[in-house]
Amino acid sequence: MRGVSWLRVVIAALVVLTFPGTVHAGIVRAAPPGRTPVVLFPAFHLTRLKVVVDHQTAVPGCPRSGSFADWYRNDRPSTLFSQACQDRLLTLRYDANRTKPMASRFSNVPGVEVRLVDYGRTGSAPFYEPLYRALEARGYRRDADIRVAGYDARLTPDMGGFLRRTRELIEATYRDNGNRPVHLIGHSNGPLYAQYLLTHVSRAWRDRYIQGFTPIAGNFPGQGLLYPVLFSGLNVQDFSYPTTRENAESSARLYLSAPSSYMSASDPKVFGSREVVVQDTSTGRSYTPRDYPKLFADAGLPVAREIAGHYIGFVKFADVRSFPDVDVYAERGSGLATTVGARLPNLSVGQVVRPGQFLNRDGDGNQEDITNEAVLVWRAMPCHRFGLTDNPGVDHFALPGNPHVLDRLLGHLGRQRSQCPALRG
Repeated sequence: MRGVSWLRVVIAALVVLTFPGTVHAGIVRAAPPGRTPVVLFPAFHLTRLKVVVDHQTAVPGCPRSGSFADWYRNDRPSTLFSQACQDRLLTLRYDANRTKPMASRFSNVPGVEVRLVDYGRTGSAPFYEPLYRALEARGYRRDADIRVAGYDARLTPDMGGFLRRTRELIEATYRDNGNRPVHLIGHSNGPLYAQYLLTHVSRAWRDRYIQGFTPIAGNFPGQGLLYPVLFSGLNVQDFSYPTTRENAESSARLYLSAPSSYMSASDPKVFGSREVVVQDTSTGRSYTPRDYPKLFADAGLPVAREIAGHYIGFVKFADVRSFPDVDVYAERGSGLATTVGARLPNLSVGQVVRPGQFLNRDGDGNQEDITNEAVLVWRAMPCHRFGLTDNPGVDHFALPGNPHVLDRLLGHLGRQRSQCPALRG
């Protein structure tokens, strides 16, 4: 790192794409001072969304009006909207006008509004009940010193008002808890959004508002799984693969339209050619992350190629200027077979994939070892603490509720943050 300036380049004035309905309810409860408050960034599609359809005519064959919920483990699936209709109504429209900033090229289907449910509150991400209960056992109170920075998982953090909304939530949490700096917890894709925030605020803001950061299986460089999902789809309610051609096509086109799919796909700058993400058995060709332009060209998907070129590797983390510069206590799982790709009979969109077609390597059952170890670059932070704890045999979705992970988290919440002088190049 010698000879490299440590002066931070603060990036501001990014274009924000605000989707209707993504406003949040105010958090008014305050906790007594004394504990480090926490803000959680949930995983991919673990934020509760309400989709309101109002006289839409753009998607024929689907209800013109009504509403449905969208989130992993939704316990009240719609009886009005089929899974294929839900997919089609959530498929983003893309404007290919290159004079527009990329973040401004995406919009919802006309007549469709997507809302964050109970933004800021623990009820917005019920999957994390074990985490909330562990904090409550130490005196924490929901919606007071435990808050949740949810997001529309289709969108990247330069969209939907994410940056403004999340800064306001953290600042309010700080004030409502006796001006105590806040600890950020992220799971899976959540750390991508937390990292984007940390690298798009000033050092003075971080020094005032942030106590530390716990990324749990942070998907910083992406994962190979997202490439075959662009051909097969993936149902959000239970993260199962579609079993019919209609559902596979509607789901795959939903992911092809979402910029977050590409942000979450393995970045060739980190992965290179170390894993095969798609094999086309009709041609015998194999594609690694480095081959993604060729993959989309061969599949006849020029719009996907264009979006991918902008959003693969979108959240920077591996270079000095993109270090979070806060104390980091990372967690990972290992030792489990993890899907990173698939053998497909061809490169058509909407394929039903069977278990025997998947390609695996070591990981936590959801993210591979390359992804989960990439955060080790942060060992080079010159002052702030960094640690990465391995949890062999612990599944990706079990990590946030694992007793050992939670015990370490509680210990980190009680630590004084590092006092780092201003660094000069």
